[in-house]
Amino acid sequence: MPSVKHIIAISSGKGGVGKSTISVNLALALSSLGMKVGLLDADIYGPSQALLLGTKPENGLEVVDELLQPVLAHGLACMSISFIKSDRTPAIWRGPMASGAIQQLLLQTNWGDLDVLVVDLPPGTGDIQLTLSQKVRLSGAIVVTTPQEIALLDARKGIEMFRRVSIPLIGVIENMSHYICSGCGHKDNVYGMGGGQAISEEYEIPLLGELPLMTEIREFSDKGEPIVSRDSGSPASQIFFDIAGATEKFLMDSKISVPEIKVIDD
Repeated sequence: MPSVKHIIAISSGKGGVGKSTISVNLALALSSLGMKVGLLDADIYGPSQALLLGTKPENGLEVVDELLQPVLAHGLACMSISFIKSDRTPAIWRGPMASGAIQQLLLQTNWGDLDVLVVDLPPGTGDIQLTLSQKVRLSGAIVVTTPQEIALLDARKGIEMFRRVSIPLIGVIENMSHYICSGCGHKDNVYGMGGGQAISEEYEIPLLGELPLMTEIREFSDKGEPIVSRDSGSPASQIFFDIAGATEKFLMDSKISVPEIKVIDD
């Protein structure tokens, strides 16, 4: 993909930690820095970017010269399996078929000239993650977690996977870090505290940000209006801008090598 300068993966070992919401808002924050940004929804089994962006082509995807044309939403070049399949139709596919679909969406899309392509991965450490690391040059990966131990357990697996396939770690994001009552201002660590910092110290990778649990993020997302786009002055948006700045610096400073997949027997 010579027209795409950088590809970064947004990953989580566990589902339900807000990875897709973070992916779209980070993509928008990177775009606000003047970068040309694309967003690939690689979660074949549970795509959500069409909803989060509030867009879906009415007449299906346009194909020009055998290449899929990405959908433009909020200034991002976007591609998702949900642009092709009905929202109510499940992808009941084995691993090789899902991997093949990702290759098509990734390599047969006319992304144009991009500074960065953000890839919203499915949760876990399976076929799609390995396919992506084999087929394209990844500049780095970000792991999303929540503070509780069950999420941290799977986040560690994700970090170990990226290290085994020689993908640089940009850092970790702790989502749902805390909740602040809108009435009295009391701060409550609903899911515990310090999990993201612990992962950061354990693996010596940056803690990019700690995002609060906010009603506004959920409400705007349900309406297809990511908070970075809807309320750029909010505290949460500022955290995304800070993460985008750290990501941009990582991409400018890093030296990228093409990963080689090796089978490791445990």
